[in-house]
Amino acid sequence: MVRTPALDVHIHLLEVKHPSVSAYLEFRNRLRKHAQDRDLYARTKRELLTQDWPDMNAYAAAKAEVITDILSRARPR
Repeated sequence: MVRTPALDVHIHLLEVKHPSVSAYLEFRNRLRKHAQDRDLYARTKRELLTQDWPDMNAYAAAKAEVITDILSRARPR
């Protein structure tokens, strides 16, 4: 979690059966089962934490490419 002076938390709330729920679960499950992807995500987050971000949305957007890459391997072909 990145904490800023203005914002102390960043949470996601989704409606039941929202289309993004399956993506979050696929991503979580992929990280749980594949150490290589888990390490990639951890390295990415550590690298991004060395930078200053105007807000949590900018930080989240910076992770998007890695998340998309990992999700592409999580989904059946």
